[in-house]
Amino acid sequence: MMLKIPAIFSTEEARKVRERLLAANWVDGKETAGTQSREVKENRQLDGDDPLGRQIGDEIVRRVAQDPVFMSAALPRRFYPPLFNRYGQGESFGFHVDNAVRGIKNVRERVRTDLSATLFLSDPDSYDGGELVVRDTYGEHRVKLPAGHLVLYPGSSVHKVEPVTRGERIASFFWVESLVREDSQRNLLLDMDVAIQLLTWDQANPDALVQLTGCYHNLLRRWSDV
Repeated sequence: MMLKIPAIFSTEEARKVRERLLAANWVDGKETAGTQSREVKENRQLDGDDPLGRQIGDEIVRRVAQDPVFMSAALPRRFYPPLFNRYGQGESFGFHVDNAVRGIKNVRERVRTDLSATLFLSDPDSYDGGELVVRDTYGEHRVKLPAGHLVLYPGSSVHKVEPVTRGERIASFFWVESLVREDSQRNLLLDMDVAIQLLTWDQANPDALVQLTGCYHNLLRRWSDV
């Protein structure tokens, strides 16, 4: 499943976040890369201890937790605190797979990375290249979204960021541990949830709606990892 979610931040809000981040402390992105990723990673990353990053990251989590589509698709159990990356001319991140489990810095807690999320913060017209490319059984999907929009995709995906050839690409990225770890099961639950909402809007037979809603929750009860 790959899902594009618009307007986590408005265009103006994304601009203000970007301006604040530009003045922050950026470090070599290799500092947070694994052994294999280090060989293909050329970017900068906001220092994980930067209080500005933590502040904006908390706001990102608050925003996505209020988005019904995100919540229905991700069914989040816990979030890895959002990080921020920056790609200038010639910088890129080659094909790689994210670590399956990540420890949260300074916290005795680990997050299973069922889902990956990228929140684009730069206006796509302000830079060339920099597309997120996600590879799955149906081929390669290239993603370059307006500032403030987010893409959600399986953490197991092979993916990369294309070289930036003009301007600068700034984004936030984070991972979600879902209540339901299996992607196909989350997809089925999302489809059912959307159908329930549409049938409710159309004032469908209430007994049928109760039955369908019961099926949704019984599947969630069966599949949830709690």
